[in-house]
Amino acid sequence: MPYLHRPLRPQPQPVPRDARTIHSSGQSFEQLRQGCLQSGTLFEDADFPASNGSLFYSERPQVPFVWKRPGEIVENPEFILGGATRTDICQGELGDCWLLAAIASLTLNQKALARVVPQDQGFGSGYAGIFHFQFWQHSEWLDVVIDDRLPTFRNRLVFLHSVDHNEFWSALLEKAYAKLNGSYEALKGGSAMEAMEDFTGGVAENFQIREAPEDFYEILEKALKRGSLLGCSIDTLNVSESEARTPFGLIKGHAYTVTGLDQVNFHGQRIKLIRVRNPWGQVEWNGPWSDSYSPEWRSVNLEEQKRLGHTALDDGEFWMAFEDFKTHFDKVEICNLTPDALEDNALHRWEVTIHQGSWVRGSTAGGCRNFLDTFWTNPQIKLSLTETDEGQEGCTFLAALMQKDRRKLKRFGANMLTIGYAIYQCPDKDGHLSRDFFRYHASLARSKTFINLREVSGRFQLPPGDYILIPSTFEPHQEADFCLRIFSEKRAVTRDLDENIDIDLPELPKSTPQEEETEEEQQFRALFRQIAGEDMEVSAEELEYLLNAVLQKKTALKFKRLSLLSCRNIISLMDHWMDLFLQFDVDKSGTMSSYELRTALKAAGFQLSGHLLQLIVLRYADEALQLDFDDYLNCLVRLETASRVFQSLSVKNKDFIHLNINEFISLTMNI
Repeated sequence: MPYLHRPLRPQPQPVPRDARTIHSSGQSFEQLRQGCLQSGTLFEDADFPASNGSLFYSERPQVPFVWKRPGEIVENPEFILGGATRTDICQGELGDCWLLAAIASLTLNQKALARVVPQDQGFGSGYAGIFHFQFWQHSEWLDVVIDDRLPTFRNRLVFLHSVDHNEFWSALLEKAYAKLNGSYEALKGGSAMEAMEDFTGGVAENFQIREAPEDFYEILEKALKRGSLLGCSIDTLNVSESEARTPFGLIKGHAYTVTGLDQVNFHGQRIKLIRVRNPWGQVEWNGPWSDSYSPEWRSVNLEEQKRLGHTALDDGEFWMAFEDFKTHFDKVEICNLTPDALEDNALHRWEVTIHQGSWVRGSTAGGCRNFLDTFWTNPQIKLSLTETDEGQEGCTFLAALMQKDRRKLKRFGANMLTIGYAIYQCPDKDGHLSRDFFRYHASLARSKTFINLREVSGRFQLPPGDYILIPSTFEPHQEADFCLRIFSEKRAVTRDLDENIDIDLPELPKSTPQEEETEEEQQFRALFRQIAGEDMEVSAEELEYLLNAVLQKKTALKFKRLSLLSCRNIISLMDHWMDLFLQFDVDKSGTMSSYELRTALKAAGFQLSGHLLQLIVLRYADEALQLDFDDYLNCLVRLETASRVFQSLSVKNKDFIHLNINEFISLTMNI
C-alpha cells in the first residue's frame, strides 16, 4: 500500500504523564475494568483474541496451545512476587532474547519499570482478567490493554515466564508487547535497544568494543549509575553461527544484559569486573571469575563476595573480568533515559525536537547520495545552531532517525530497511535544494553507517550556523514512515524545507514576432486553417484531431492518443510546456519520471510541497513512476487552473481563505 505524506513540522517532546488509550472501544483500562466488575465477567480482548492469529502469521503452532488464565494454571497467582527483578525473566519457545534482555535491564531502574508496569493491578481485589502496560512509540506513550489469557502447553507457559511459576508480570508484559507489534511471531529477532527505547522513550548509542574510547569502563559505570539500560552481544559471521556456543560458554548473536560493574582486590591489585546476564536464565561464562567455582573467587573474602552477590548458581548471571569482556564481546548498546553527554559529570537536560515524515516511492524516497538523480528529493530538514556549548566553540547535538512500525508490518512481508542520514552546510538561499547542489557539495557529517536497524543515531559537534539534514533509505523507491529526533545541548531551530511553500505563479509566455516558418510548420498552419474554417476557431473535437496529427510527427514524444479532455485543457501553454517536457526528459525516453517532473514543475513556476507532489505522483504516474505527455499536460493544466483560481479567491475574499495554496490545490485538483 502507498505511504502518504506525514507532516514534518517539528513537535515538542511530550511529557510522559498520561499515556494515550489505544483500545478499539475507546475506553481506558479503568473504564474497561469497572465494566467487567459491574457485569461480573472476566475481560476478553477482542483486539488481540486468544487465537492462532495472535500467535503466528506465517505458520501454525506445532503443538496444540491452550490459552489459560493464571488462575487456571496455578492456585494462587501473583502479579509481582517479592518485587520485579531480573531473575523473574526466563525465555520460552520464542526467539525474543532481545526483548528479555531489555526487560532484565528495565528491572534495574525502578522508576522506569513503574512507568511500563503500572502497579494499579493484580490478582487480588479488583481483579477482572484485565491488565495494562505502557510503551513509548514514536514520540508518545501508549497504554496497551490485554486480557490475561496466556498460551500454554501441558499447563505450562510456552513463552516468557518467571522462575517462580506463581508470578506472571513478565509473561503479561510480553503479551502486551506482542499485541503492540501485531503478534508473538513479530517478536522473533531484534535488538535489545529497540525494546529499551520503547520502555523509556530514551535514545540509543552503540559502541563497537574494539573501537571504544580508553575510558569505556567509566562510560559504562556512569551510564549504569544514571539509570541507563545496557545490552551487549557477540557478532556472527554467518547465519550458521547464530546462537552457537563458544568454548567459554558464551552464545553468539545472542542479546545479553549488562547488570553491574565493580572492582575487587586480587593479589594486591584492583581488578575491574562486569556483571552480565543471559536471558535464558542459564548457560554462563566459564572463564576467569565465572560462577562455576572459579579459583579467582577463593582469593576474595566472603563479605566481598556477598556484597557483589556472587553465587555458584547457574542462573544466567555471571561476573567476568572487564578485559575478558572486551576480548569476547563485540558490541555494547546504551539506552540513555535522557541523552545526557556520557563524558560530562553533571546531568543536564537537552532540547528535543521531533519530526514525523515519510519516504514515498516516486516522490520523497530518493535513496542515499550514491543515487544522485533522486537523492535530492528526500525530505530536507533545516537545522539552525545558534548557541555554542558552554566553554566550547561548537554546538553539540544528537540526531536519531527511526523507521516506524516495521515489526508490525512483518506479517505483510516488510523488513527493516537500511537507513541513515547526511548533514550538509546550508547555502544562503532558502527552499528545497536541487540535484546540482549535491553534485558539487560534500556532506559535513553523516550517520556512522547505513544499517537495517530500527534506529540510527549519532552525536555531532558543528560550528554555529545553518545545516541541512537529509534522512533516507540506502536504496531509492523504498517506502516507510520515519521519526527524526534532534537533541541539542543548546536551543536549536529546525524546519522542514518542504512545508509552507508558496507557489510562484508563472507568467504566460509572451508572443514573439514570427520567424520564417519551416515547411513542416507551414503544413501544420495549413491544416489548422482547413479545420478551423473562416472564423479561425476550433472546437475541442477539432483540436483533438489537430493535435494528434501534429504530435504524431514528434518522434521524441511517447504518448497515448490525446483525449478530448486533454484538448479542452490545452490552449496557449502547449508549446511552452512541450519545451519543458523535452528539456527535463533527461534520459530522452519520451516520458518523464516522477523525479524529472519535480524539476520541470519548478521551472514552470510551481514550487510544491512534498505532500502535493506525492498526490500528483499517485494520480498521474504509472507503476514505473513514469508520466507520458498526455498525463504531463493534464497535470500542468490543473495546477495552472487551480493556482489562478486561488489567487482570484484570495484577493476577493481575504477574510475567508484559511487554506494555503498547496492545501487548496490538493482539493481543487480532485486528486
